[in-house]
Amino acid sequence: MKKKKFYLGMVMLLAVSMFLAACGGDDTSEGDSEGESNDYPDILTIVTGGTGGTYYPLGGTFSTLIQDETGIKTSPITSNASAENMAILDKEEADIAFVQTDIVSYAVEGSNMFDEPLETIRGLATLYPETIQIVTTADSGIKSVEDLAGKRVSVGESGSGTALNAEQILEIHGITSDDFDERLLDFEDSTTGIQDGSIDAAFITAGTPTGAVEGLSALVDVVIVPVEADKAEELIAAYPFYSVEEVPEGSYGIDSAVPTVAVQAMLAVSSELSDDVVYDMTKAIFEGGDKITHPKGEFITADTALQGIGIEVHPGAQRYFDEKGVEAQ
Repeated sequence: MKKKKFYLGMVMLLAVSMFLAACGGDDTSEGDSEGESNDYPDILTIVTGGTGGTYYPLGGTFSTLIQDETGIKTSPITSNASAENMAILDKEEADIAFVQTDIVSYAVEGSNMFDEPLETIRGLATLYPETIQIVTTADSGIKSVEDLAGKRVSVGESGSGTALNAEQILEIHGITSDDFDERLLDFEDSTTGIQDGSIDAAFITAGTPTGAVEGLSALVDVVIVPVEADKAEELIAAYPFYSVEEVPEGSYGIDSAVPTVAVQAMLAVSSELSDDVVYDMTKAIFEGGDKITHPKGEFITADTALQGIGIEVHPGAQRYFDEKGVEAQ
């Protein structure tokens, strides 16, 4: 009889323990669903560009701003820039990417260098003008786009946004790749090639001043080849994502401003990121403007962040801009 009572007591104790454990499990589950652990990743990755461009230093600054705001470890990584960045983002190998507005449009459409639409790409914000700079030296004798015929010219890396910009600008001037010795080099290799005389000129699409060109200007007399107003107008008529721009006087030691064209730099994000994470990232970037020391920081404002964005904005970013009363332009 005592054994029966003992066993009965043990069964009841076990039942109570299981009930309490189940209740505790429910509490934990409920806490997880209401908290941020399911929505907030441990690490965020920003894919930028080469170390000689503008994306990379800005990517480092944005990483710090986002990490400080969200507590999520955030790291920039280098890449071949816009086109590659879209593929990396679509494959979920990064969470945030720098990209030109023209290239991101091609990505979501599945046109030009993209065989099919990339459906996971969303916009966070536009940032600043990406200036098309045709860089050469005083010794090259190149003074116009037409003078590039017969020369050794880097048009940027294969599949890059710069390469497509070069193709479109040369097309407007009646020049094809058959008319010059085409080289497919990144910014650093392009400026090194100009310095050592292995190439004559290079297309570089980046925010001014561009680090690689600044480095070159310390060694040789840099010349920026103009895109004249009539050709800029023709280019914009054919490709509306371009705008008129100039390389400012004093950049790279030049004596006067040089007319050219630009696209916009922007940030794209994965649609897989939660609204809360993207909201916090957007807030971090646009409310940390005083910590952006790069010269392009003056252009990075919430007021113009939807200007020319061209693709669907991530709901988390849109929530931030709605709060600020910012509308697409």
